[in-house]
Amino acid sequence: MLNTKVTEKLGIEYPIIQGGMMWISTAELASAVSNAGGLGIITALSFDTPEKLAAEIDKAKSLTDKPFGVNLTFLPTLRPVNYDAYIDVIIDKGIKIIETAGRNPEPYMDKLKSNGITVIHKCTSVRHALKAQKIGCDFVSIDGFECAGHPGEDDVTSLILIPRAVDELDIPVIASGGFGDGRGLVAALALGAEGVNMGTRFVATKEAPVHENIKKRLIEAKETDTMLVERSLKNTVRVLRNKHAEKVLEMENNGATLQELAPLLSGLRGLEAIKTGDCESALFACGQIVGLINDVPTVKELIDNIVKEAEEIINQRLKNIFS
Repeated sequence: MLNTKVTEKLGIEYPIIQGGMMWISTAELASAVSNAGGLGIITALSFDTPEKLAAEIDKAKSLTDKPFGVNLTFLPTLRPVNYDAYIDVIIDKGIKIIETAGRNPEPYMDKLKSNGITVIHKCTSVRHALKAQKIGCDFVSIDGFECAGHPGEDDVTSLILIPRAVDELDIPVIASGGFGDGRGLVAALALGAEGVNMGTRFVATKEAPVHENIKKRLIEAKETDTMLVERSLKNTVRVLRNKHAEKVLEMENNGATLQELAPLLSGLRGLEAIKTGDCESALFACGQIVGLINDVPTVKELIDNIVKEAEEIINQRLKNIFS
């Protein structure tokens, strides 16, 4: 058994968390992860109204009786977001785990904590993790440079960032960025983390609401097939290398402004692409773990395989090394 502070505090069987991914972390995927023993998470802002989020939470509850959480990311957007209304839905629906990301969630912490909600805040640096601890977060999910999406601007890999965070913090650390198999889980635990958060690896599963063309592209991709865009905007994003990402980077290198880039950065492009399977016309957040993705299993098969591999490493390989 893999008993950690993550499994104990969150009431789950395995220390494996499915991160919040825009458009992808739906009730179907989250419930499948929770049913398989991990923690599934629904992304709140994939739904353009709090009422739609409420319906999605109800759907997840019809699919699982296990714990699951909701991701709420605080980022500047062209469309103002009523975060309080989304939080009210989370509270009203009895959700007890929230994954926050982006800006500091401090303005909402009293409301969350007074309603008995466990807060996991995603960070990309030790200084931000310390701030999360100070404002009362229960866990920090620390994103190494390998991660999909926003790795921050410090460019510190998981191998260094995770133990640095563990050394500095009193609250438990969840390892994020570069994890997708049993080897990574064991490594994260060895570095002092209490579990792993996985995004890209869960995209390549049967239950992920993503066109098969994109899943096939992930299988074909190597660890060198990601790239960084939006660095000129100090909003760095790691994405799958494709024609669209190359165009964005070329425009950045030529001094394009945010106004010029904005139409190419729209998340609605990604939503259309995951529906149609067009792999070249949008930005797809993608971590370097893509180099270790070789199949598209069910969520249960994936989690079972990760746990089995981790236990074999701990009970056989490492035991033999030290015998």
